[in-house]
Formats: sequence, structure tokens, C-alpha cells
Amino acid sequence: MSFPELETARLKLVQITEEHTERYFEIMSLDAVTKYYGMESLQQKEQAADIVKSFKTGFESKKSMRWGIVLKETGTLVGTAGLNNLRIGQKRAEIGFEIHPDYWSRGFTSEAARAVIQYAFAELNLYRVGAITFLENKASIGLLEKIGFIKEGVLRGYIYQNGISNDTYIFSMIKSEWEGLTNN
Repeated sequence: MSFPELETARLKLVQITEEHTERYFEIMSLDAVTKYYGMESLQQKEQAADIVKSFKTGFESKKSMRWGIVLKETGTLVGTAGLNNLRIGQKRAEIGFEIHPDYWSRGFTSEAARAVIQYAFAELNLYRVGAITFLENKASIGLLEKIGFIKEGVLRGYIYQNGISNDTYIFSMIKSEWEGLTNN
């Protein structure tokens, strides 16, 4: 199966390849981006190259899918969005995303997330899409709630980052909820 490209009004969601490594490093080396990400900021371009390779491996093994968020207008990679912990046989995955701070608060992340969710339910026929956020990550919490995710509870000590085990919220959406939102 070839990697599916998605398109929205302002964005192209594309497979992340080696050509994106430099820009991906620029984004993921920013502490503002990784503050609530569950990993330390990247320090070397080789780290970004390894992650880009892991995106391809994850897709080939059907365990994850990660799209590059590219602005149609300029062709600029501004972030990524995708499905983590993809379990097609179990009909579930978790959505994740990040975007360069220069593009925050413009609706790009929610636009990309909606396209990924639509793909997950319509094309992969998943039943559930989950999301994990740090308790303090008000921007992601707001985005998930705006899209229609339901907060299920707290996962205690779930993400280890910066030498600390952090509590997180778990959110979810099931296919019928998404269909109810998109068919109105």
C-alpha cells in the first residue's frame, strides 16, 4: 500500500521523507514544541533523520502513520500529525501532532487533525481514536475538545520526560461520535 496523501482547504498532508529531515529538526529542536511532547528536544540532525526513518518503518509495519503538514500556499512543512499505537486489528489508534510556534493559533493543527481522524475512521475503519495530553497542555486540550474528543480521565505517571513521570489526560472519540459531528 502506498502512503496516502490527504488534502484540506489550506494543507497537504504528505509522507515525511529524508527531504524533510532538516525542517523536522528545526521544529523538534524547539523547547516550546517539545515541552508537552513526551520527549526531549532534538539536539542533533541525526536524531531527526532516525525519527524520519522510524516514520517509514512504522507505516510499513502498520503500527503508525505520520503525515507532514505542508502549507499549500508556500510548500512549507510546519509540523506533523499522525496515528500512534495503531492497532488496525483492534480498531484503535492514538492521534498526535505538533506544529512550529510560528504557525500556532491559526487553525492548521485542528485542520490537519480532522483530516487524520476522517482517514482513521473512513479509510482504516477504526472504532476509536484516543489522545494523550499533559495536564498543563491547555492548547492541545482545547483543540481536542473543540474537535469533539471526550476526556476520559487521568493516566497517573504516564509520560516520563525531563526526569519526571508526568500525569496525563486520556481523551477519545469513537466512530459514531465522529460521524454524528461530520454528518450535521
